[in-house]
Amino acid sequence: AAGGLGAGLMLFTHGMMRPGIGLVLDAIGFEEIIRGADLIITGEGFTDSQTAQGKAPAGIAARAARQGIPVICLSGGISEDADDLHDLGIDALMGAVAAPCSLEDCMRDAERHLEDAAARCLRLVRVGMRLRH
Repeated sequence: AAGGLGAGLMLFTHGMMRPGIGLVLDAIGFEEIIRGADLIITGEGFTDSQTAQGKAPAGIAARAARQGIPVICLSGGISEDADDLHDLGIDALMGAVAAPCSLEDCMRDAERHLEDAAARCLRLVRVGMRLRH
C-alpha cells in the first residue's frame, strides 16, 4: 500500500516498498503468459504522468518490452502529458470516449464506450497489418 501505511511499515518493520503491479505480475506468471503474443492491450481509468509511477499499464509495458511485444493502452481519459509513456513501452494510447460528453454520461455508458474504443483500436491494428503486406 502506498502513502502513510507503507511509510509506517517501512519504519517499524523494516519493510520495503515495491510497486504492486510487479507483485501481481510475478504472482500470475505474466511473462510466461505473454510469451509469443503479438500485441497486448491494457488500460486504466485515466492515463497521465502518474501512470509511470507503478500503475498497471506501465508495469505491463515494461514486461512486454522485454519480449518485444507492442502495447496499446485503452483509457477512460488521457492527459496531455501521457505521451511521455511512449518512452516506457506503451506504443499507443486510445481514449474510450469518441465525442464530448459529461462525466456522468461517460460513467453510465462506460461499457459501451470501452467496447467502441476497442473496436476502433483493433481497426487501426488491422490497417497496420495491411500496410505491412
